[in-house]
This record gives sequence, C-alpha cells and structure tokens, in this order.
Amino acid sequence: MAPPRKLSPNSVWDSSAVLAAFEEEGIKPLHAHRIWGHLIRHPEATWHDVPDVPKATLALLDRYFVKFTSKVVKCQNSSDGTTTKLLVQLQDGMQVEAVVMTYESTSRDPQVLARAGPEVDPHLPIDHCAVADDDDNDDDDVFHDATEYGDHGPDHGPDGARADATADATANGTGAGEEEGRPAARAEGDESTEPSSSAPSSTAGGPNGAGAGPGRARGRAAAAALVNRLRKRSTLCVSSQVGCQMGCTFCATGTMGLKGNLTAGEIIEQMVHARGVAAIRNVVFMGMGEPLNNYEPVRAAVAMMTDSKGFGLKRRHVTVSTVGVIPRIKQLAEDLPGVSLALSLHAPTQELRSTIVPSARAFKLPALMEAVRHYQRTSSQRVFYEYVMLSGVNDGEEQAHELGKLLKGDDVVVNLIPWNPIYQPEGPFFEAPRDGSVGKFQNILRFEYGLHTTVRQEMGQDISGACGQLVVESGGCGGGGCSKEATRDIEDGVRGVKLGPVA
Repeated sequence: MAPPRKLSPNSVWDSSAVLAAFEEEGIKPLHAHRIWGHLIRHPEATWHDVPDVPKATLALLDRYFVKFTSKVVKCQNSSDGTTTKLLVQLQDGMQVEAVVMTYESTSRDPQVLARAGPEVDPHLPIDHCAVADDDDNDDDDVFHDATEYGDHGPDHGPDGARADATADATANGTGAGEEEGRPAARAEGDESTEPSSSAPSSTAGGPNGAGAGPGRARGRAAAAALVNRLRKRSTLCVSSQVGCQMGCTFCATGTMGLKGNLTAGEIIEQMVHARGVAAIRNVVFMGMGEPLNNYEPVRAAVAMMTDSKGFGLKRRHVTVSTVGVIPRIKQLAEDLPGVSLALSLHAPTQELRSTIVPSARAFKLPALMEAVRHYQRTSSQRVFYEYVMLSGVNDGEEQAHELGKLLKGDDVVVNLIPWNPIYQPEGPFFEAPRDGSVGKFQNILRFEYGLHTTVRQEMGQDISGACGQLVVESGGCGGGGCSKEATRDIEDGVRGVKLGPVA
C-alpha cells in the first residue's frame, strides 16, 4: 500500500477537487466547465483570461489551485521522429513518463492494406469483407477543415502545436476544439462527401489547370498539405501511478514497487503537456502503474478526456489496460461504457502466467476470463489481449495453441509484443523472441483459430521506450513509462470496420 499523496496547491485539472471546492463555496459547476474548456482551447491562457467568471471563483482558484502541479524536465525524440518521451516531475519530486507516438493513419488502416494486398504489412490482419464505419470517416473532417483555410493554411505555435482550435478538434475528435464564433467540423455520424470526390482537383479547368488562379492553387496546396499532416494520428501513453505493485517480471516498472497514486489532475496534466508535442487522438493507459488499482482518479481523468466540453476524445479512442483486477473490470463497463479494455495476458495458462505475472496468483485465469467476457457482454466492445513474447518462455507453438483454444470464438484482437530489452540490473534476464517465432505464433492464432492478431510495431527503442526504463536508468525517484509501445493497433482494432473471419 503506497503512502497517500496530498497536493498543495492542487491541480485545476482535478475535476473532483475543483467541483468539491466550488460546491463548498456555492459556486455553480458551469464555471468550472467553462474554465476547463477555455484553457484547453487556449493553452497559454489562465483562468483570469476566461470571460465573465465571478471574482469569487477566481479568488478561490488563486488560493487553492494552480494550472500545473507538474513540469516536463526532459523531452526525448526518437531518431525516426515517431516517438517523443516526456519525463514529468511531480510536485513532490517523483517522476513519471508520458509517451507520444505518431504514425500515418491511412497507411496503417487494415482496410487500406487489404485493398493494397497482404504484402504491404504482413503484421496486420487483412479483412476482405469489412464494411467501413460511417462514424469514423475522419478524413472527411480533415478535408472540411483543410479547405476552410483557403490560401493561408493553419497557424502554428512556436511549440509546433496547431494554434487553430478547429483543427485541434478535427485531430482529437469533437468538443473543446470548437473555436468560439466559428462553425465546428461536422458532427459525429454526419454523412459527408468523400474527400476523394470533393477535394479540389489539381487539373480543374483543363489538363494544365487553366481557369484556376494562383490564389486558388495556393489554397489547394495548403489544403493538401493539411490533409496529409492531419492524416498522422498521435497516441498518448499515460501513467496512472508512480511505480507499480503488480511486479511483472519483464517490466522495468514492475521491479520498483508502488510509490504512490496519481491524482486525476496529474493524469490530465500529462495530456496537456503532450498536446504541446502533437494533437492527441488516442489515449492508452499503458504507462506506469495498474490503472484499475487507482480507479477513481483514472475514471475521473477518462471522463474529462471524453467529455464533449473537455478534450472531446471519442470513448473508443481511450483504452484502459489492466493486468487483471477482476472487481474493477466488472465496474469499468458500468462506469465508462464505450471505453476500450486491454488485458495484459502474457500467458495462456494459470501455471505459466503466475510465474511471470505475480498478481495472477490472486486473480486466477478462469475467473479473470469470465470477468473479461462479462465486460464484453455488458459493453459490446471488442477486447484487446496484450501478449509480451519472451524467448523460450511463452513464445512456443505449444503456447500458441493453448492461447488459441483459450480465446477461440471471442471477439478479440490479440496484440503480440516482441519483448523490448530493458535495463535489468538484477534480473530476471529475458531475451527477445528469435527470428521467425513471432510469425509462426501469429499464423497459428490467425489461421488455425481464426483470431485477429497483430504484431506491435517497435517505436522509441533508442529513447528507452520500455516501461520505466528512462527513470530506472537515470536513477530517478520512482519511475515511469509506457509498458507497451502503444501504436495504431488499438485504434485500428476499435474502428468500426466490422472485422470478419480471417481468410
């Protein structure tokens, strides 16, 4: 049990603390929502910049709250530009990590890959009979915003984040990105013209572009550039605790023990910091800590992330990962319907799982599987199974068949994660799977058991991308990091592409 942490002053992003303080002083909650929305739309603003806020409200916030209780003390970028790791120092000096991963959305879409042929990316499941989801035609939104910029294109701040709020809404979903006085992007589920048919043609007016003036041509170029830029989607991997008590033997954070729980405000601050790096479209609770062991702050943070008046993320674009806290899995479907669940399974049998995931001794595999299936029945959500592959431990053909039998017939995506070497000063010492073993494992699941299976793309290895690695190696107080290099697998799995049987 970690010692309790009490912040003073508290974070303005801690919704429970702010609303409780407002209630005690008789201040209407609507002022809190207006303040959060303004700060999200205008990152450089303070609550004193929010119009028509009562003086008593400002005085209370000045007395008990601050905009940030944390600060970024180190920022590392991977050599390929896809990954940024933020080392975040908390008010009490402890540290956690948040990781931003960016990738091309269209090139990773299973349906695009299916049309291009399976040779494009053999790691992704190819579905030949899928139906696109009208709810997720995000390129329509992108093009709508791109054409509105005309000749000028979007403004960019000095930190590389887009200053225009509507472009932010396009990349993040809906909600606070809607700029005051300006029409928002089309509502979710609204039918729009496909960008391929409505985009301005570079040959309009004739084969040489006759009839298109230089201003219009510049507008087209700006629109095309913005479309390409916004097709990149960024996933933020957040930490929910300082350290972790689950003790997974292959995880750097698992060796630290639990130092403390993060508040909802500290979790949200990771997102606010990350928005200075990229427009965040997805959030995965796959960083340091077991999210379901810090349930209330995680629940409050997810609620703000998905609130249309807040950050406006789509619920299915937020994924909560767990090693398997059975009572909270059952509660999750009730409290956060529509949010995605990822189970860190890592072994197909109770005996093997208990050797590499010590918490499995308390939460037995049969009861855990029943809890996950209850979640799935209640929420109607596809479940992700994370499976870190350790050479000679759980990556054999025998384990592949055992896993296939365990999950056969369930609506799942199995995400195979080749083990990312971590700093192991005291062991146990693992090795990454040998060449070819991951492919064999995947093929057994896909072709013999009909399970949709992906292989996690490696991102950020040159900046200590494994869980807690950066802080462990630097000797910091506590540690942090993403337990998995979360990438496009999560979003592609929850897209409503109606994945059918594996061919």
